[in-house]
Amino acid sequence: MTDLHAAVQQYLDVRRALGFKLRQHEGLLRDFVQFMDNRGQTMITIDLAVAWATAPTTDHPYTWKRRLSIIRNFARYVQTLDPATEVPPADYLAYRYQRPVLFLYTDDEIRALMGAAASLLPSFRAMTYQTLIGLLATTGMRLGEALRLNQSDVSARDQEITIRFTKFGKSRVVPVHPTVADALEVYRRHRNTYAQGRPLSESFFLSLRGTRLLDVMVHKTFGALVDHVGLAPRAGSGAVRLHGFRHTFTVATIRDWYATGQPVASQLPLLSAYLGHVNPVSTYWYVQTTPELLCLAMEHGSHVLKGTR
Repeated sequence: MTDLHAAVQQYLDVRRALGFKLRQHEGLLRDFVQFMDNRGQTMITIDLAVAWATAPTTDHPYTWKRRLSIIRNFARYVQTLDPATEVPPADYLAYRYQRPVLFLYTDDEIRALMGAAASLLPSFRAMTYQTLIGLLATTGMRLGEALRLNQSDVSARDQEITIRFTKFGKSRVVPVHPTVADALEVYRRHRNTYAQGRPLSESFFLSLRGTRLLDVMVHKTFGALVDHVGLAPRAGSGAVRLHGFRHTFTVATIRDWYATGQPVASQLPLLSAYLGHVNPVSTYWYVQTTPELLCLAMEHGSHVLKGTR
């Protein structure tokens, strides 16, 4: 019989020595062992592992699958110490990830959100959120990318933004429309004036304390703006989120290509690079899951969908 409490620590030490961080695993594994203690059990079984994984009955099935996978790996380790240990099969609690349904903003909704941002106090906070929302809507960049921008990354003269060390560890240069470049330069002047006499941060977007904006606070403020405007998910759409600006930009760009007769199939890899997707398949997804674009692709006899087979 194996001391599972000791086995958890040994397992974590071995995995971490191999370079795995396992930030969330420790708490979950210790909770599982306590779950077994509470039931007077000393040996891992498939039934116990599944019961623990699905204990949070309101959680998403994907969460259950993830919890069980953590126990599965731990059980494999324990089985080397105690062969009687049962390892849950990989197909237990199988769940196929499904992309979320998109919420796409209309032009009027974007204007309404920016108008609501203009009412924030003090005025510098209002300008910060107006500019941030405008940037996300006109470039489709990720929120984290925008918040990590430094002053030196934004060039109004060259009408481009350098996004460094993105989601996949790569950097890219994003051209922007002249009106976007002008708006960013106006914000920069106000930002530099506001920052005088305060602790300076290299961040392009500043909080009222003169520090880099925190994503948790941005989400909280954006939620208040959404409530103020009265936005809510439409029938069949996903939640109203900041990431929706990225979806909206991408769909609008592809839709405009169809409207102007441009070769969408050859343009998509360029859009993929602009968005910082690791490969064009991530961009093709928008065509497949957006009814409007799917219809346009069929009407124009597009070969885009062949790239996803």
